[in-house]
Amino acid sequence: MTIEALQRYIDLVLADNGSITVTPMVGGGSCEVFEVTRGQARWVLRRAPRHASATTAHDVLREFRILDAIKDEDVRIARPILCCDDPLVFEAPQGRSLEELVDALMAIHAVDWDACGLGDLAHTGPFLARQVARWLAQLDSYGGRDLDTARRLGTWLDDERPTNGAPALCHGDYKLDNVLFAPDAPPRLLAVVDWEMAAIGDPLVDLAWALIFHPGPEGTMPLGRAKEPRFAVEQLPDRRSLVERYAARSGRETRSIGWYDVFARWKLAIVLEGSYAKYLRGLSDNPMHEFFGRQADLLLESATTIVGKGAGS
Repeated sequence: MTIEALQRYIDLVLADNGSITVTPMVGGGSCEVFEVTRGQARWVLRRAPRHASATTAHDVLREFRILDAIKDEDVRIARPILCCDDPLVFEAPQGRSLEELVDALMAIHAVDWDACGLGDLAHTGPFLARQVARWLAQLDSYGGRDLDTARRLGTWLDDERPTNGAPALCHGDYKLDNVLFAPDAPPRLLAVVDWEMAAIGDPLVDLAWALIFHPGPEGTMPLGRAKEPRFAVEQLPDRRSLVERYAARSGRETRSIGWYDVFARWKLAIVLEGSYAKYLRGLSDNPMHEFFGRQADLLLESATTIVGKGAGS
């Protein structure tokens, strides 16, 4: 990406002009993230990586379309400004804090996605029924490790699959490092970012996915512990309290949450395996991808443990 080409594009689309500065930002495990400033304006730019590990995981144009469709709804998102599919510009295809996390998720799931013009994103037939075959096919496409545990869990997921609830607009990668909090007290969740995996689907998948990253001891891959500001773990609501809050305020049934806990870990393991396979092929520029294979293994172990405790029964 050249600064000159990006500036020309911004000037053209916004019918304005002025020099810009572009600074890489920390984060963005799947897509590259930059801060763009021009005068008093400050924006965040997301660019897909040069080598995608899946066909939909880095679809930032899809992300823009969804955010643009719901930008006037009562949801906490980063309001989209513009998008660009020109490769000449980007050189790539395109303790209340956790309660706030749950509340913002409920607002997303309450959006009337059909009225917003996103009805074509909804597939015909039950959402959950096609998930196992789809993600095992994704695993096969990597050409990497076979992961027998993932296949055994896939059989269990199909055998124990719960009845589909009402579909909702789902974020697809909802977790603590894909939301922005206000820098001052009290904790306020200002925006949900990283929407390129959004879909119309089962909202409990979003909830179970977010809970994987709980900063407390119940989190399988806890976030918010390594760097300041850290979460005060002893003051955080536990996982059960968050599920109960979601159920009470959304009106959705959560009795089968154990199945979703297994599914979320299984799916995340397959997603991470894609980045690990890309690392093994020498196509990854992200040094963290070297460790994603071990993380995938840990997620599958956690899912297996949940099954052993009687989830789905």
